[in-house]
Amino acid sequence: MRARTLLPATLAAALLTVTGCGSDEGAASAGDAGASPAKASSPAQPAASNGSAAEGAKVPEALNFTATTVDGKPFDAKTLAGKPTVLWFWAPWCPTCKGQAAETAKIAAGNAGKVNVVGVAGLDKNAAMRDFVSDTGTGSFPHLSDEKGEVWKRFEVTQQSHYVILDKTGETVYEGVLPGGDGLAEKVAGLTG
Repeated sequence: MRARTLLPATLAAALLTVTGCGSDEGAASAGDAGASPAKASSPAQPAASNGSAAEGAKVPEALNFTATTVDGKPFDAKTLAGKPTVLWFWAPWCPTCKGQAAETAKIAAGNAGKVNVVGVAGLDKNAAMRDFVSDTGTGSFPHLSDEKGEVWKRFEVTQQSHYVILDKTGETVYEGVLPGGDGLAEKVAGLTG
């Protein structure tokens, strides 16, 4: 009988040790209002020191997160620092998003080296996200696989086909829907001109 009461207590203690209960990381991911969802679930990463942050630019808090691309590569948003950035939040099944794809790809190609364009896919599984990128011909710029919605939450995006445009300091200068991508070129030109 004594073995039956000791076994559950021993298992509980072992699980607490394995899961890191009480660690700083666990506390942050348990709902610390100051921690971003993307940051809380990823290990801290050092600032880019290999020149991948544009011209050694200061990394704004908005770009202090990591993710994984739809093709499985690690992505550190710190590398976007120092240039205007267009974040395009989309879902693979969304017809409005498909309608924005061509204009978004055109802006990315026309402003390569001057403006970062990053797709942030959500609301579906990664396989559907990869298919969307392939079907729409938008593979010339990175797309994040945000199945858990961590980047969406970080930028308080609540609907697909949504753009968040940051200036070179990381400040949000536009947020909203641009049907068909109409107006995106003008907004980007205002940041690069």
